[in-house]
Amino acid sequence: MKRIIVPIDFSPESIKGLELAIIYANKFNSDLQMVFVQAKNPGKFHIELENQYNEAMDEFEKMKRKYKKKLHQDCNFSYIIKSGKTHEEIAHQAEAFDDSMIICSTNGESGISDFIMGSNAYRIVQETERPVITVTSEKYIGNVEKIVMPLDITKETREKVPLVAKIAKAFDSEVHIIKVTSSTNDGIHNKLRMYATQVKKYFDEKGIKYQSSLLVGDNITESTIEYAKTIDADLIAIMT
Repeated sequence: MKRIIVPIDFSPESIKGLELAIIYANKFNSDLQMVFVQAKNPGKFHIELENQYNEAMDEFEKMKRKYKKKLHQDCNFSYIIKSGKTHEEIAHQAEAFDDSMIICSTNGESGISDFIMGSNAYRIVQETERPVITVTSEKYIGNVEKIVMPLDITKETREKVPLVAKIAKAFDSEVHIIKVTSSTNDGIHNKLRMYATQVKKYFDEKGIKYQSSLLVGDNITESTIEYAKTIDADLIAIMT
């Protein structure tokens, strides 16, 4: 993971995304770039946008001085100010680099920008093919001890396995492989077991700790979240 992109609106909640990104940057020896997006607003005068730009520059310089010392010595810690739709510009910035990921808060409040982090975090996930890690203010983590990784019967469900393995290896995490379905059909259960067996073999080769469970319920999403709460998981890995 060569570069981590962090959307910033200068609210305390968006700073939590930065603090989490610093942990990941140190684990993966990554560069880190903060991104602030100015909304294109035809109702604003040029001087207002220029003032906002200058305010953002000042805030970023303060943040660089504060957080640079918390990053590994080889980290290229930078920022960029863009203009447009937040989710599109964040996705474009991440996709400008070959090996990148996005880390952001899902909660925000009006800082010097007008956007709300929650809705934009969802849109970023939909907009990009890059990995996205989101953090809420209610569940801020300093370490990743337990990862919940749901498997369903789609072919794409296993595409997240290599990234989960990288994170688990970096944090010495235990991965909970949960086979999720709303069906009681034996054929579907057998397919899920086959997928899980393939994942277990991969994790064994990588030296990853894991557990495996089968969850059958009417709502796969709710079942996964409830399981994660039960084991006090730090991360849920899903495909979109």
